[in-house]
Amino acid sequence: MTLNEGRRVRLAADTRLTDWVAMTEDPSGSAGTVAGSLSLAAGTEGTVVRVVEHDRQTEESREYERLKSLLDAYGAGMPAESKKQLEEKVAGLEPAWDAYRAEPLRVTVRVRFDNGFILDDAREDVFVPA
Repeated sequence: MTLNEGRRVRLAADTRLTDWVAMTEDPSGSAGTVAGSLSLAAGTEGTVVRVVEHDRQTEESREYERLKSLLDAYGAGMPAESKKQLEEKVAGLEPAWDAYRAEPLRVTVRVRFDNGFILDDAREDVFVPA
């Protein structure tokens, strides 16, 4: 499912959220750590307020894309030796490009639930349309 800002969604499964907070000072004057958790029930509805697509493109795959574009646009008019060198560079970077294209785009969302809670950086696949 592709989520867009403003779309109504609901949690597909019970979701437990846990966080650790380092306290600099508690009431007794000693330092400590507090653990807390919150559970949101499956079916809790809310509205998508932000969608973030995480592009995991590597430097090598970017370079492949740049050089391939250069080769496609100007290869026909290049001197033979220059074209051959460019083709070799492109061929050497092709595995990085293939790996990048095979990896699915990671999408996270921020959802404001009707109860006032906000869940941020959640994978889009934990929600279903409301």
